[in-house]
Amino acid sequence: MVVQAYILIQTEVGKAAQVAKEVRDIGGVAEAEDVTGPYDVIVRAEAKNVDELGKLVVAKIQSVEGITRTLTCPVVHL
Repeated sequence: MVVQAYILIQTEVGKAAQVAKEVRDIGGVAEAEDVTGPYDVIVRAEAKNVDELGKLVVAKIQSVEGITRTLTCPVVHL
């Protein structure tokens, strides 16, 4: 089973487009779009399990320069 999540990202001022571009190239990221509102970038990500999702967010996405905060929202399938 694949775990999916939306990751909401806040960036430094003026960095949203660059962050979205860099995040788009990370394995496990299906989509990354810069948006307006309280968050600057929204990412849809997929991983094999919750542990892999956590590693993707902490080790890869949060290491992108310009990101100040992330919020991970796992997709719930009922």
